[in-house]
Amino acid sequence: MTPAVSAARVREIADRFAARRVLIVGDVMLDHFLVGRVNRISPEAPVPVVEFEHESIRLGGAANVAHNVRAFGAHVDLVGVVGTDGSADTLRAELASLGMDADGLVASDDRPTTRKMRIVTTRNQQVARVDFESDADVGDALSSALADRALARLDRADAVLVSDYLKGVVTASLMSRLTAAAAVRRIPVLVDPKIPHLLHYRGATLVTPNHHDAETATAMRIRTTEDARRVAHEFQRRAGCESVLITWGEHGMWLLERRDGAAVCEAALPARAHEVSDVTGAGDTVIATMALGIAAGASMVEAAEISNYAAGVSVAKFGPATVTVDELLSAVSS
Repeated sequence: MTPAVSAARVREIADRFAARRVLIVGDVMLDHFLVGRVNRISPEAPVPVVEFEHESIRLGGAANVAHNVRAFGAHVDLVGVVGTDGSADTLRAELASLGMDADGLVASDDRPTTRKMRIVTTRNQQVARVDFESDADVGDALSSALADRALARLDRADAVLVSDYLKGVVTASLMSRLTAAAAVRRIPVLVDPKIPHLLHYRGATLVTPNHHDAETATAMRIRTTEDARRVAHEFQRRAGCESVLITWGEHGMWLLERRDGAAVCEAALPARAHEVSDVTGAGDTVIATMALGIAAGASMVEAAEISNYAAGVSVAKFGPATVTVDELLSAVSS
């Protein structure tokens, strides 16, 4: 099955975005770009000399997911951890500039705000990356505080999105409290996963591994759509989630939708990208669009198809990028 959602249906769903609210829980970070020209190799070591021209800072990780949801016009509650440093101040200021508050962020004295500094050329070629971070799980007290802030915002959420980058926020105890509370309220929980936390996601509505992570989690290879179908079923069994969306780069996506313990939809969705500049953050765009689409009343397969179009727009841009409703509608109509 290869579904195709109509432009009229996408517009109908997108028209509801502004009235929806998504609760996002996960690892917030900053993406810091130092951009310059390379004209020579250093005489000190066989490395390029980058002549600095400018720098830019963008929201990354769960904060980029929040930015993606906000770019569609929807409301966001963001819960995560920052340090007590200048990067935390920058992150809060970036959120405020986009109309998002930082009340859900918990400050920690013993870990830095995650920042990924990339040195890139003016031709968008990455030279090096420096990570400022702690990837240890947050302690019990901090995990409890994060869960409290998430649950305090749950009743007004139309969907919950967990963005796991293995930077310590997504613990077993937090996920257990979050999925249990969301289930009582019949609020869907979507997870952008990391495989070491696979068992944390039990009870989630949808988990969205890329094909590399799906292969790792299942010890199976994906070479054909039939492979993707088998891997999706095995991934679902091992994770204990309800449904699975495998993102597969230029091959598109594979959706396994289950309800009440049975498969109700299995669909291959072809890639929609016309031009690929940078795949950084594409997974953020996919899950943000999935969560918002489901929150706006789309079926899971409709939301997956819409997110496929959104990803196609995102990868045509450099760095972690967002997509607007107008760009989405243009992609669907082209």
